[in-house]
Amino acid sequence: MPLAMLRRGVLATSLLLAGIAPSMAQNSDPSFNVVNRSGTTIQELYVSSAEVNTWGEDLLGRNVLSNGRSFPVRLPSGQCVNDLRVVYEGGRAEERRAVDTCPLNEVVFGNQQGGATAGGKRGPTTSGRTGNPSFNLVNRTGKTIQVLRASPTSDGSWGEDRLGNDVVPPGGTFAIRLPAGECTYDIRVEYEDRAAEERRGVDLCSVANVTFP
Repeated sequence: MPLAMLRRGVLATSLLLAGIAPSMAQNSDPSFNVVNRSGTTIQELYVSSAEVNTWGEDLLGRNVLSNGRSFPVRLPSGQCVNDLRVVYEGGRAEERRAVDTCPLNEVVFGNQQGGATAGGKRGPTTSGRTGNPSFNLVNRTGKTIQVLRASPTSDGSWGEDRLGNDVVPPGGTFAIRLPAGECTYDIRVEYEDRAAEERRGVDLCSVANVTFP
């Protein structure tokens, strides 16, 4: 009788794990679609783990990604935090650093008009995409984030510190609530040692988390 009970317990455990496994796999799937809404052709696409220092091969190969089209990026399970780089027709490049792609279906490139200036915002731009840009700020650095500024890319200033009196310690997460409307934002964090880091042209309506570094 004890042996029979043991066998039934093993069978029940196996069935339970079979039901859980697909959910776990889904949560750790970093694959996504790159969507081109830039108004020009993307000629090169690179995606690599944020933990490595090289971009690797051009995923488009001999192909290009025309405006309005999407391209599937398939990554190994669990490789959630990735760096992305695209090179547009004419040679201009754009990068997204430390993007948590596991909760995403797509990463959008587009509405990146105007040039960036050192220490400040780029000039006004126009974005037709709207939605809910609220996100979670995730601090995976070894330093405390003391200031977070997030403003629409079409805005000419960084605006207020959205952390207020709060800080985000290493390993911490902080929910940033933004008004519904424009999706494309520029983000700037300032650390306890006065160092700063910026992300430009992030489509916040397509991401749940923005991770530094």
